[in-house]
Amino acid sequence: MNIALICALIIAFILLLLLLLGAPISIAIGISSILAILPVLNANSALITGAQRVFSGISVFTLIAIPFFILAGNIMNRGGIALRLINFAKLLTGKIPGALAHTNTLANMMFGAISGSGVASASAMGTIIGPIEEKEGYSKDYSASVNIATAPTGLLIPPSNVLITYSLVSGGTSVAALFMAGYIPGILWSLACMIVAFFIAKKRGYTSSVNYSFKEGVKIALDAIPSLLLIVIVIGGIVKGVFTATEGSVVAVVYSLILSIFIYKTIKISDLYEIIKSSAETTGIIVFLIGVSSIMAWVMAFTGIPNAISSLLLGLSENKVIILLIINLALLFIGTFMDITPAILIFTPIFLPVCTSLGMSSIQFGIMLIMNLCIGTITPPVGNILFVGVRVAGAKIEEVIKPLLLYYVAIFIVLMFVTFVPSISMFLPNLLGY
Repeated sequence: MNIALICALIIAFILLLLLLLGAPISIAIGISSILAILPVLNANSALITGAQRVFSGISVFTLIAIPFFILAGNIMNRGGIALRLINFAKLLTGKIPGALAHTNTLANMMFGAISGSGVASASAMGTIIGPIEEKEGYSKDYSASVNIATAPTGLLIPPSNVLITYSLVSGGTSVAALFMAGYIPGILWSLACMIVAFFIAKKRGYTSSVNYSFKEGVKIALDAIPSLLLIVIVIGGIVKGVFTATEGSVVAVVYSLILSIFIYKTIKISDLYEIIKSSAETTGIIVFLIGVSSIMAWVMAFTGIPNAISSLLLGLSENKVIILLIINLALLFIGTFMDITPAILIFTPIFLPVCTSLGMSSIQFGIMLIMNLCIGTITPPVGNILFVGVRVAGAKIEEVIKPLLLYYVAIFIVLMFVTFVPSISMFLPNLLGY
């Protein structure tokens, strides 16, 4: 039997077994990778090489951006940013049918991009805007489904930690290019959901009583500008070459500290210990996961697993459309039970060579990959954003799934455009010379 197939089967079996037994994903990845290489190397060599791969996998300058973006996001989460962005979004949506749902969508885009977390966005928006929607007569299933369906958009719209992780695993794809590539798909995802929300709201007769005076509108806009400037400063600086993505993450921390402590005055110096502690814990989990995933990437490359899978997929059909559909369906399935970061680390080395052989750029593939995995965060059985959104809305999951089906269809259509229309992802990177 082919050694690549043997190693692939060992990885798949041991990984699945350990996950079913409740082992942490990082431990499952590490153990399955070491066991998979044993038919090729002796135990001593496998362990030594594995340890070296962990160290080399995390000794990457680009990774420094992740803890700083996490810290900036936690500061902004505690800094009262969500309410200001909601008020600004309400100002933009006016009295459109389902205006509060559109407000939720816009606020998820902005807050998700700033915080870098779809879960944080769903939790913050659901907690704050949910009671307002209920007061306006919106049903819980409607408000919860909109919040859940749009919370992942901030993972595509930069700054995004998952895009940085993908850049590392894909062999150094430009972070700035990936940041630019995520904008249009993220906005299209939101627009598709807003169209669905509009027609449901019109059918149910959901209207808005929001009516700001000119003076109130100006005050709301001015209050939100400092928060929105974070995205402009960080992304603008990275794209224009003023600083790197890593340096931009530090700028994000400094700016969010100044904003939250001195301008909004919503965080005290005494709060920083808990914020930094929480950020360090999250960083430790992610960095360790990246380290052990480097073992799996090495095992796959050493045994030729990506090439074997590439040959298998290309042997199934010569039709590019069929192969890309198979990859999308595989990623959608994977996303339903695996978190985004480990899925990026495991499946980028497998599917990236296939897609590049079909003429797809690593930038477009990265956006397609992450969009697939983002959909997994809002689908059962393990969709963390789905369950957080249901919980904060005080709804039942069986009530929310039915309206969510319409959003799944709309998001899948956008995914197909991202997959088969390269300019959707590549227009902005090409425009800026990446």
